[in-house]
Amino acid sequence: MTELDGKVAVVTGGATGIGRAAAELLAARGAQVVSAGLGSPDAVRGPDHAIEHVEVDVTDESGVAALVDRTVARHGRLDILVASAGIQRYGTATGTTAGEWDEVLAVNVKGAFLAAKHALPALRETGAGAIVFVSSVQAFVTQTAVAAYTASKGALNALARSIAVDEARFGVRANTVCPGSVDTPMLRAAARKFSDGTGAAAAALVATWGRSHPLGRVAKPEEVAEAIAFLASERAAFITGIALPVDGGLLAQVTVALPE
Repeated sequence: MTELDGKVAVVTGGATGIGRAAAELLAARGAQVVSAGLGSPDAVRGPDHAIEHVEVDVTDESGVAALVDRTVARHGRLDILVASAGIQRYGTATGTTAGEWDEVLAVNVKGAFLAAKHALPALRETGAGAIVFVSSVQAFVTQTAVAAYTASKGALNALARSIAVDEARFGVRANTVCPGSVDTPMLRAAARKFSDGTGAAAAALVATWGRSHPLGRVAKPEEVAEAIAFLASERAAFITGIALPVDGGLLAQVTVALPE
């Protein structure tokens, strides 16, 4: 598919996980992609398209502004913003320190806000710009001991709705994808933290988490990227302000089950 030929995209959090999968898929479909965040992935993806990676701290406004300015100066436009940068810290409301709270909200919410704020002038100029925030099912439901993370994802969905309403007159759309458990470095790190730390134990815990989804497994990053690419494309031209679950049915079920 080459439906994104001529489009230019910025993907924050593009070095790993869902962000990297999204950057690769957008490039495969024809977009010129600037991946931004911490870490340096291999840049080349395919014979005709490259993913340029820029080291950016998404909580630093001057760095984010420079990222957008550089992208527009180099490519002449900006059509798509995917804000995927995110971190996880564990703790209840009483067990989370103020520093941990600030850290999570700074990356997960402020980072997305800054990216959108500085991307919007260029997105407006296209008359059909698209923003996709990577949220979580934990914007709607929550596991235990993730007070800061779940609060950040709820805020991200609200921010997307606000942008969708405010920017509709400019033709800019804003949506979120809300994955369940996804096999990313973040999930693997959590599995090591809550098991004995060995690879086998972590893999077994990931499989256990997967069985809590009706489809019986965790998602692949590429499966979430498909939803992101759809929302970023003209196929979703009349979709804005939504939160799209990509969760293997997780939000559709209740945990109380009848006996077999």
